[in-house]
Amino acid sequence: MKIGFIGLGHMGAPMAKNLAAAGHGVKGFDTVKVTVEGVETVATMADAVAGMEAIVTMLPNGDIVRRVHETLIDVAEPGRLVIDCSTIDVESARAVHALAEGNGLLSLDAPVSGGTGGAEAGTLTFMVGGSDAAFAKGRPLFEIMGQKAVHCGEAGAGQAAKICNNMILGISMIGVCEAFHLADRLGLDRQAMFDVASTSSGSCWSLNTYCPAPGIGPESPADRGYKPGFAAELMLKDLQLSQEAAEANGAVTKIGRQASDIYARFVEAGGRGQDFSAILEALSGSKG
Repeated sequence: MKIGFIGLGHMGAPMAKNLAAAGHGVKGFDTVKVTVEGVETVATMADAVAGMEAIVTMLPNGDIVRRVHETLIDVAEPGRLVIDCSTIDVESARAVHALAEGNGLLSLDAPVSGGTGGAEAGTLTFMVGGSDAAFAKGRPLFEIMGQKAVHCGEAGAGQAAKICNNMILGISMIGVCEAFHLADRLGLDRQAMFDVASTSSGSCWSLNTYCPAPGIGPESPADRGYKPGFAAELMLKDLQLSQEAAEANGAVTKIGRQASDIYARFVEAGGRGQDFSAILEALSGSKG
């Protein structure tokens, strides 16, 4: 398949590389000049879209996704598939679906979970919104870039699933970090804390798989000086998206709001560029 890939950042570049390694012809475009193994980088967005059978986008926010779609619909041929893997607000996702489908294109919103490690290893999980026909056409590409793709429903459903999932993740990570912080103050050995909680009712992904305490559990960003993984500012973005959606739809998410506020303070206090699990270090250094 001929694939255009727009957005070759920390996530997009390895995703495009995996598509090329699987034998697809991939043309890539990014506003920053980059080189990606197996990918033909081109000078303009139009060059990455013209003649392509599928176009994949991985971009920072909803405004940019809207602007990119406004450009690509003038170049992409009717019947082509457009997959947006960015994490954006549900309203923007539905808007670009309508824009694409109004111009005869198949459209999917397909945000991902798994971080840069999952992008590199091809083990991402895709949460997908769009028609059955579009999902069927996109599935072979999801199987290359990830290990699982869940068709969550119609336009915007993928984004809805992503922000709900990451609200759980943000809340649970804060809970795990606070539990380790309390264990430290109580003089409880961190390994003992992990051995108990990871095999009992405290068990969760933030503890068992992505433990924020260095040297405890499977290797995680905590063991690499909290190099992301999943950056704290990206967690903050997702939590803010969840709260915007909650407010717009009358949902009560008080703990989600608190988690968003906690990450906002952490990022402002120097957490930007660190993994979101580094909030444990901020707690460990606190006196309150």
